[in-house]
Amino acid sequence: MELESLATAALALVVPLLILGGVAKAATAGSDAEPGALARLGPGVLVPERWRTPMMIFCAVVEGVLAASLLLTSSPLPRWGTVTFFSVATYVLWELRRRRPDVGCGCFGEASGSPVGLRSIGRAAVLTGAAVLVALVPVTGSDLLSPSWDTVTAFGAGLVLLAILSPEMEEGLARVRYRAPCEQRSIAAPKALARLRSSGEWRSHQGMLVAEEPSDSWRELCWRFFVYPARAASGAGADVVFAVYLTGRRPPIRVAVVEQEGTGPIRESIGVSAGH
Repeated sequence: MELESLATAALALVVPLLILGGVAKAATAGSDAEPGALARLGPGVLVPERWRTPMMIFCAVVEGVLAASLLLTSSPLPRWGTVTFFSVATYVLWELRRRRPDVGCGCFGEASGSPVGLRSIGRAAVLTGAAVLVALVPVTGSDLLSPSWDTVTAFGAGLVLLAILSPEMEEGLARVRYRAPCEQRSIAAPKALARLRSSGEWRSHQGMLVAEEPSDSWRELCWRFFVYPARAASGAGADVVFAVYLTGRRPPIRVAVVEQEGTGPIRESIGVSAGH
């Protein structure tokens, strides 16, 4: 098997993993709602608390720049920079396993939250070797457009090896096998509100509302309720109560109009809306 074929396969493995790692880190840094969440991931352990989010974003940017440079240029700088990146990552993971066995590597953001093990370290070492190969044989993205059979074979073997060395695969499969009941899932209120505002029920009652934001909101099991102050057709004050089901691609949305001071009955619409 030619060295160029191996290097092309290595490039096809390294670049997607850099992109996935960068995107996952950026998403994790942008959604750190739980205090101290980044302190349980590799990059966050290395710096003071106030630098944890910037560190995660910095790692994401570096990975994105390296991936783009490997595809678009044959310059040695990003290639040996990738070798340095994975070499440092291998050393950091080894130190984390020795000093902080309770934290995850953070290689793919929150998906890599399990404690660092030999598999994660082995994956980083394999990627370091692949990066060395890419640095020694400067293939670029154009070489991926017409791969040889040797390249495809080497890529498949490398993909299987990385899958074996990736604990995230097992964690993902475990999440698929066990899906928590709707009542136990954490679903953000803004997501339910976005579903509501794209629904037919919202459009049919929007003209009654006297405020853009809900005056109250709460959750009951699989339903999220939003209360909006409104003006009924009779001119009396009213509340429009929307109920949004929290799961499914086309979740049902129900609405009731409650006139204040008992001046009128409750009108309820039980039509199912999919958030058209």
